[in-house]
Amino acid sequence: MRSVGKVITNEIDASELSFDAFKAIVIDDYRIAVESRQASLLGRKEVLTGKAKFGIFGDGKEVPQLAMAKVFKKGDWRAGYYRDQTFAFATGISTIKEFFAQLYANPDVDADPASAGRQMNCHFATRSLNDDGTWRDLTEVKNSSADISTTGGQMARLVGLAYASKLYKQNRELDYLKNFSVNGNEVAFGTIGNASTSEGVFFEAFNAAGVLQIPMAISVWDDGFGISVPAKYQTTKESISEILKGFQREEGTNGYEIFKVRGWDYPALCETYLKAIEICRNEHVPVLIHVTEVTQPQGHSTSGSHERYKSKERLTWEKEHDCIVKMREWMIESAIATKEELDELEETAKKYVREVQKEAWNEFLDVIKQEQADVVRMISNMANSNAGLGKIAAQLASTHDALRKEVVSAARKAIRQSVNSPSADRDVLIKWYESKTEAYSELYNSKLFTDGVESPFNATQVAPVYNEQTKMLDGREILNACFDANFERDARLVAFGEDLGAIGDVNQGFAGLQAKYGEIRINDTGIREATIVGQGIGLAMRGLRPIAEIQYLDYLLYAITVLSDDLATLSYRTKGGQKAPLIIRSRGHRLEGIWHSGSPMGMILGSLRGMHICVPRNMTQAAGMYNTLFRADEPALVIECLNGYRLKEKLPSNVGEFTVPLGKAEIIKEGKDITVVSYGSTLRLVEEAAEELENFGITIEVIDVQTLLPFDLDQLCAQSLQKTSKLLVVDEDVPGGASAFILQQILEVQKGYYLLDSKPQTLTAKAHRPPYGSDGDYFSKPSVDDMVEAAYNMMNETNPDRFPKLY
Repeated sequence: MRSVGKVITNEIDASELSFDAFKAIVIDDYRIAVESRQASLLGRKEVLTGKAKFGIFGDGKEVPQLAMAKVFKKGDWRAGYYRDQTFAFATGISTIKEFFAQLYANPDVDADPASAGRQMNCHFATRSLNDDGTWRDLTEVKNSSADISTTGGQMARLVGLAYASKLYKQNRELDYLKNFSVNGNEVAFGTIGNASTSEGVFFEAFNAAGVLQIPMAISVWDDGFGISVPAKYQTTKESISEILKGFQREEGTNGYEIFKVRGWDYPALCETYLKAIEICRNEHVPVLIHVTEVTQPQGHSTSGSHERYKSKERLTWEKEHDCIVKMREWMIESAIATKEELDELEETAKKYVREVQKEAWNEFLDVIKQEQADVVRMISNMANSNAGLGKIAAQLASTHDALRKEVVSAARKAIRQSVNSPSADRDVLIKWYESKTEAYSELYNSKLFTDGVESPFNATQVAPVYNEQTKMLDGREILNACFDANFERDARLVAFGEDLGAIGDVNQGFAGLQAKYGEIRINDTGIREATIVGQGIGLAMRGLRPIAEIQYLDYLLYAITVLSDDLATLSYRTKGGQKAPLIIRSRGHRLEGIWHSGSPMGMILGSLRGMHICVPRNMTQAAGMYNTLFRADEPALVIECLNGYRLKEKLPSNVGEFTVPLGKAEIIKEGKDITVVSYGSTLRLVEEAAEELENFGITIEVIDVQTLLPFDLDQLCAQSLQKTSKLLVVDEDVPGGASAFILQQILEVQKGYYLLDSKPQTLTAKAHRPPYGSDGDYFSKPSVDDMVEAAYNMMNETNPDRFPKLY
């Protein structure tokens, strides 16, 4: 048996090869295909016997993926989906042993470098980062961006991965970034199933790449079905290449080169990929390779059988047109190998994959078996005459191939059942469990953020500087000066979005900057929020520092799947192996109308864990947050106050240097009666309400949380409650939105519950979006009157004599 390791396919150039050399390459390719098929077959068995929870495999796609692998070079990138295992094996992105380690959810990052057991099988990723979060040399490896399960979701990021090559090729200021590109020669390879091309994000990304003219190569594996639903219900004309013919470039026009090839024709596949990727790489033209007549021998996944929905005729056709069967036939007919030679190769491959699987399974269990033995021993020592504890120990000892869940659950159950029987042996078990808690947290819960040397929490804190010459400017001018200073300082910065380039965004934050820094760094996009975000993710994964603008916070809904499924989970699902320091810039809160004044903060907080959520109260604070984020390497959403662009603020003389730390709340008005917590635009109204409340002898302490994620790391809110003992949260979101999160943080995390002498209150918007007009705003979002009366009523509750009822 050959040693476990990476086996990489070789490019075929018949003009330079002898027949024997050509024969060796083809035979080696066939072996990779057969090993991959055996991994699929054995992987399914491992799921059905209970060793793994779920399986989804790339059987039927082996031969076209071999052809694609031949043109995939160092520095290139993949944004694919869960059918690409043969490609991963053939490029060295993964090994068969790593494939099985991921199937078993091995949390050891050395065993499963792609995800450390955090993703189901066939979700591939290469490790772009060192342990301290710094970048590796990505030009010396074949790169795979971390897969996600959402069908079509990989397409948004693919745009950015390809667009980065264009920027590296055209912007000579980036030449110093040697670890990320070699003159922009890298191709971004995307793969997708034919049914998933029905997703809106596919069409959005396809159109965006055609507009941008970037080296993006999309392969569509077409097996005629989307799980059980045939192509006639998926795609007009039942052919994605047919309906996309209008994108085919013609003389004098931009567009795509579109290719169509059968998935079982090995020579044609090699020729097609060689031609397509040469155009894509050399001319920076996007290409589509529609791979038809693909089969899926085991059906969609381990959750069902394809015999339920495929006809007997279709199943017979699939057996006859299986790509490995057809490649074998071609090899014999072409005298590349004999039947006997291929029989022996197949038998050897089967044995090899089985041995690798056993090795991966044993390595997964070894650590757990030791923990199992330790816990059985410790509980047995505790048992004495306690039959219940003896039963727990015996049951755990008899559990064959126990998982960590069963080991730890037994330990915790024993601790609970012995709560009234303290002993030294019980203390040993408790100490063991407590010592493991941190280790298990590292295995299963760590790296929501990169937490590397460039963490925003390591950024130097610099205060804003004002002097006698300090000017009062519109808020938009403060932001403009901040962006100008940073684009001058850092050539990696790029910005893009709807109306951002020529007019400098709808609120003029980028006014004049495109003329100064060029379209290559500051540019407009089409109306395509999902791929605006995806464009940013891909650029950030390739070492650039993008600012992706979503024009209004309400429109974040159009990109929320990309943000939530991809960007927010990237660090976690790779256990710190990849990062995308993308800044999403948007604006929201108080204005007028359903579509331009939203504050869907509860939605954002619930779906974007893994991103920093910044909610500055004015443009100076926003500038300070941008300055922090520009010097850090973690993704963030910055929500500027929509009604603050023309309000006057002082311009710091160090506008591009001063920083506002993340997670630091600020007391913007001191008081002794009630702690009022809020953020963003609402704070100006809270301050106005505070003035009227003082006429009643009520002083409120106003706290600006500044960032919702992270939230008040110094627990300033709890410190304020020690003085006031009363809490009012004012929020523009719907009832139970961000206010619920803020209450949970203050009452539970900061233990503010114990500091209250009356129930905490929330003052929120109504349970609908705000209607149009000033009256609509007044009656749907917290007004100054609402705030005054809410605070007054809290004082009435505790001191009705001094503060009689208003109504």
